[in-house]
Amino acid sequence: MAKNQLHIIKIGGNVIDNSENLHHFLKDFSALKGLKILVHGGGKIATQLSAELGIEPKLVEGRRITDIETLRVVTMVYGGLVNKNIVAQLQQAGNNALGLTGADGNFIRAKKRPVKTIDYGFVGDIDEHSIDPDSLARLLDAGFTPVFCAITHDGHGQLLNTNADTIASALAVALARLYDTTLIYCFEKKGVLRDIEDENSVIGSIDPLTYEELKEEKVIHSGMLPKLDNAFTAINQGVSAVIIGRSDELGNLKLGKAFGTKLSRQ
Repeated sequence: MAKNQLHIIKIGGNVIDNSENLHHFLKDFSALKGLKILVHGGGKIATQLSAELGIEPKLVEGRRITDIETLRVVTMVYGGLVNKNIVAQLQQAGNNALGLTGADGNFIRAKKRPVKTIDYGFVGDIDEHSIDPDSLARLLDAGFTPVFCAITHDGHGQLLNTNADTIASALAVALARLYDTTLIYCFEKKGVLRDIEDENSVIGSIDPLTYEELKEEKVIHSGMLPKLDNAFTAINQGVSAVIIGRSDELGNLKLGKAFGTKLSRQ
């Protein structure tokens, strides 16, 4: 029996920080037929609010630390302002959205990152037992569109700041056994580019063999490597495909047109 199709789409600050971009994206997202989940980060609002409240960002070796004051701000912004703004706009577009953190419904339980050389504070790490796919399936099959922000919990009453890319990938892997799942990362480029200076040099599709060749040729390097490594890990764990592209091209999916770079097994 064929599985129902599910799209899990992650958007970042480049969409959230621009109200016009967000509005257009949410219209395209709403027009997508079938089951879908939206995952979002926080954009610049949390940083701006922290500054207004006099909370200095704490960085160690260039990496942000989530102390208790920062956790309060990101919970307010990600789980409140940003999440509910997205949900309200989706309702306006006729999409019955439900705004969630990982604590709601116990959908995503994370573990506080252990202290090694750096104490990252209240940051959550996800493993293969973190997601409850059956409870999520009941929500999806009841006609709701879950909208997850980048906040999870540890099951002991503690909220945790968690990477939105990681949440999206973990959701896709967990739900792949129940649905034909496509994971879509919307970011600022049109896709994976053969020439970083040329927006039109998008590589349309990459399979594992092509990926190894592109790495050897140094076409793919530095910042894109962890993104693509994570994408192929998801594919190896049952996700049908991963698409990396720009949010303003999501509407192509409804039209049955390709957009961005599609990563798949073949």
